[in-house]
Amino acid sequence: ESAQNQDSVDATHTLTGVDDDGKLILNGWSKLHSFAIGLPGAPDLIAARKVAKFIGTIHHEHTFTLEDGLDALRDVIYHLETYDVTTIRASTPMYLLSRKIKAQGVKMVLSGEGSDEIFGGYLYFGSAPSANEFHTECVKRVKNLHLADCLRANKSTMAWGLEARVPFLDKKFLEVCMNIDPNEKLIKPQEKRIEKYILRKAFDTSDDPTVKPYLPEEILWRQKEQFSDGVGYSWIDGLKDEAERLISDEQLKNPKPHWGSDIPTTKEAYWYRCMFDELFPQPAAASTVMRWIPKADWGCHEDPSGRYAKLHEAAVKDA
Repeated sequence: ESAQNQDSVDATHTLTGVDDDGKLILNGWSKLHSFAIGLPGAPDLIAARKVAKFIGTIHHEHTFTLEDGLDALRDVIYHLETYDVTTIRASTPMYLLSRKIKAQGVKMVLSGEGSDEIFGGYLYFGSAPSANEFHTECVKRVKNLHLADCLRANKSTMAWGLEARVPFLDKKFLEVCMNIDPNEKLIKPQEKRIEKYILRKAFDTSDDPTVKPYLPEEILWRQKEQFSDGVGYSWIDGLKDEAERLISDEQLKNPKPHWGSDIPTTKEAYWYRCMFDELFPQPAAASTVMRWIPKADWGCHEDPSGRYAKLHEAAVKDA
């Protein structure tokens, strides 16, 4: 395509800008590097590859296996100090990617945490009953970022000594965006106003054919995919299968007495809580954990995966 940057480099299959040990060298810093991870064929890998080629980055694509992820779970829970299902699902690939990035000699990366909270980008926001409640949920999500997405990004990267910086949470940008009329943020499929419409529109050049596009149109208007889904749907499915193998029906029916009212409702959650208790046996440790779950009173599915949102184009239906 004419808009495509011909200077892009697929560093997954070439060592351009990389020394014999696989680390980035000085002449490789003249261009932007991009990184992505997923199971082979994952939606995010395909999308990231298109973007990298379009904007001309030196792109590093990494894959992991289900076994790689399962082997890392205990370390992930140790570094994150949580048993929240969503956080663990998403942190594991990020933890594995951070190790790869740091091994290449990179010390700092830019990451996109915060945009979904600011603009109401999660698919369950499409069920918000009013603009006021939409905004209230945005505020709540932003205030709890240190217990959820920023906790994941910070601890998954710093486990390997990699620093993640989050441009969307710049204070001035945040102040502007949180003062936007929430009616402008509402997800309205009938009006073709999808999640994070305002942010997407800021990068849309379709009204001026003389301007070179910032992103491929199919990427700019791609439906929201939560990270734990985007790395490959079989990642979450594999975690559930492993939990089914390790946790019996009897165990699920008999939660530990010290859990009090904080009772896991799935075998996956039960499994993570058991690992957390082994790593952090102090009774007060669990009081620092916040669960990331969609708003149940907005008709959300119990499983926090974005695939279960009714707006998801390939929504998973209950059996």
